[in-house]
Amino acid sequence: MYFPQEQENPQPGEFFNIADAICDRWAKCDPQRVALIQKNTDGSISRYSFKDLQTQANQLANTLSRHGVKPGDRVGIMLAQSLEAGIAHIALYKIGAIAVPLFGLFGLDAIEHRARDCAMSALITDRAGTEKLQEIWQCLPTLTLCLSTAPCSDISDPRILGLHACMATESSEFSTRHSTVQSPALIIYTSGTTGHPKGALHAHGILLGHVPGVRMSHDNFPQPDDIMWTPADWAWIGGLLDVLLPSWYLGVAVVAHRAEKFQAEQAFALLEELAIRNVFFPPTALKLLRQVADPQTRWKLSLRSIASGGESLGEELLAWGKRSFNVQINEFYGQTECNLVLSSAAASGVYRAGAIGKAVPGFNVAIVDDQGDVVAPGTVGHIAIRTPNQNQMLGYWKNPTATAEKYIGSWLISGDRGYMDADEYVYFLGRNDDVITSAGYRIGPTPIEDCLLKHSAVKLAAVIGKKDATRTEIVKACVVLCDGFTGSDSLIAELQQHVRKYLAAHEYPREIEFLPALPMTATGKIIRGALRSREEEGASA
Repeated sequence: MYFPQEQENPQPGEFFNIADAICDRWAKCDPQRVALIQKNTDGSISRYSFKDLQTQANQLANTLSRHGVKPGDRVGIMLAQSLEAGIAHIALYKIGAIAVPLFGLFGLDAIEHRARDCAMSALITDRAGTEKLQEIWQCLPTLTLCLSTAPCSDISDPRILGLHACMATESSEFSTRHSTVQSPALIIYTSGTTGHPKGALHAHGILLGHVPGVRMSHDNFPQPDDIMWTPADWAWIGGLLDVLLPSWYLGVAVVAHRAEKFQAEQAFALLEELAIRNVFFPPTALKLLRQVADPQTRWKLSLRSIASGGESLGEELLAWGKRSFNVQINEFYGQTECNLVLSSAAASGVYRAGAIGKAVPGFNVAIVDDQGDVVAPGTVGHIAIRTPNQNQMLGYWKNPTATAEKYIGSWLISGDRGYMDADEYVYFLGRNDDVITSAGYRIGPTPIEDCLLKHSAVKLAAVIGKKDATRTEIVKACVVLCDGFTGSDSLIAELQQHVRKYLAAHEYPREIEFLPALPMTATGKIIRGALRSREEEGASA
């Protein structure tokens, strides 16, 4: 494959632009190489080359420029996985504008908060997004343009224009604005389990920072015939920077599939139909796939690598993945503010049961105490990343106070607890506010959740601390049962004994509540904070 050396290590001040790196250079050296494989809503398949992407992105860049979008402007992209979402990113990077990905299922308040916070000037969206915008537009004085992928003949608002109609009249040539690895490129809002989402501003160089981790988590990616897919929306850092942009940088085709809701059997069928070889599955997707019986006999799969991140998987899910896919799932770790800094790489021998993995090349990850001092192996502390590095945010948008609070000295503090062993493998215990203090013990929820998932009755589990006068907190488990099981006192006792048997007496849940569903972020992370708040409200009622 063709990799210009200057793209790997651009010097300070030297030209580097994500659009050039993921699109233009491929359009120049291998224009017919397939970049996108789109499964359309009618079941048909469309394929687009890097030259196709370049042509349409240039037309969109000209459209946006004609309608007043300037370098530095914040422009929302609220689209499902699609050609239009991909070219929107490329076009905005070409202009020098700042892309603001938005999840298509956001409600009105979520859209308004993000658009107001970053003073968004334009939005690229579909029919549903256009209708949502019309309901809140009066609250968004800086937003003056909406480009909709849906026909707009029935809309009289002059601020709303049809994206395709506008592009059709524009030139397919566009001169990409000069940028460097430190030039602002995108704002990704945290999925946050507590508080208002904050906008993490990232530079163009974040793309280069993600490439080593993608190579690692997908076992020496790319290999011949690799095709990448994720059910994660491209609005989140996992879908965008762990999948879409690095794959295009490496010249690998990405599958786009619009799905309103993740359906396990549909996912297996897609893997088979398109001979997908590389997947990023969020943990929740894996838990849903796990409910499907005998996938290895029902579908002919071509998978070569599976990566997962966002929540610790636990040994049960990892073992199931190996049995079902004949592939060792590689866990990786990061967050919106500084992503993909730890990873496993089973094919290279970087794998240890229970661990996330090791630091990705180019990153210094350590466990530090509250003063920022590195602690001894085996000691629990903050998972921290040495700065500066290419994946760290430039800062929270217009929020220097919150930005400063994210650091202790030169360490970016993740907000997660963990420990490192003598061989530099890192083990995740939970968010700082997820760790339970009970009778003098500090207990992480993840091992208990993993243990509960090993029981045949348990579909999903979340573990929190419940205030207790004697023990400070007790361990409480919130459990969603598999079909065919009913909550009862006898099942509670059985699950408690199950945890005692496989973990420890001090870690078993002294209280278990059966729920129909668990609160989750749009990226599939369990919101333990919501469960704690629910518990506190119940106690005060």
